Amino acid sequence: MNPTDPPPPTPPAPPRQTFAAPLLVVMGVTGSGKTTVGAALGQRLRVPFADADDFHSPANVAKMSAGVPLDDDDRLPWLHAIGAWLAEHAAGGGVVSCSALRRSYRDVLRESAPGVSFVHLAGDREVVRRRVAGRPGHFMPATLVASQFATLEPLEPDEHGVVLDLGRSVDRLVEDYLDAAPLPQTRPRPAGSDPEPPADRGE
Repeated sequence: MNPTDPPPPTPPAPPRQTFAAPLLVVMGVTGSGKTTVGAALGQRLRVPFADADDFHSPANVAKMSAGVPLDDDDRLPWLHAIGAWLAEHAAGGGVVSCSALRRSYRDVLRESAPGVSFVHLAGDREVVRRRVAGRPGHFMPATLVASQFATLEPLEPDEHGVVLDLGRSVDRLVEDYLDAAPLPQTRPRPAGSDPEPPADRGE
């Protein structure tokens, strides 16, 4: 090249890859750690967190406190309320803890938020029973653990989500999710866009 020739033009920069904010339901039986892990994921991913227990009607809480399992008529308005929260947060991302034990319940949530993914905290029934028995002040008694496992339908192959071992530590479970999830769902938000940190509900 002649020294007097102008330098060649700089090639355009490749387009920046964009990352979708995660929209997650942390699911599992009572005592699996949904609230604790969900709150930790919300903080790590910098998206809002909600606890599905807060969406129950007073009648549902009274029923469970008495040791009576909810039926589908009890659950449907609750599921619709959670689905509405997910739909409101679909663009910016969010994490909600919700038992979502049956495929049909998860289908209700997907109707409102088709892009939702599930994080199933699965594990040993006796570990869960001991956790629930040692949890003071919660409306779900240990006697309902068996009914929760009887109702549980694990994620099916066509459902988007991951299964994690509830016996692992919270920090390890967050890392397990980040390792297992597709990259677009693990990208933290830019600094300055963090929501308020969730309260520690200690499930």
